[in-house]
Amino acid sequence: MQELPKRVVIASIAVAAIVMLAALCDLFMGVPFSGQFTMVMDILFIISGGIVIYLGLNSYQELS
Repeated sequence: MQELPKRVVIASIAVAAIVMLAALCDLFMGVPFSGQFTMVMDILFIISGGIVIYLGLNSYQELS
């Protein structure tokens, strides 16, 4: 039963990394969204993705 929380944490880290990658691509290349007012949202997505990854890694270490 210990396997499911680890999978959920790994999935949340993966989703946060995908969101960060999309925000970085949009910020530097303007690829997925390329709107005029998306720079602030991209920066906020990068910061929040980093926070989720940090918290996920902490949780994964506590589960191990």
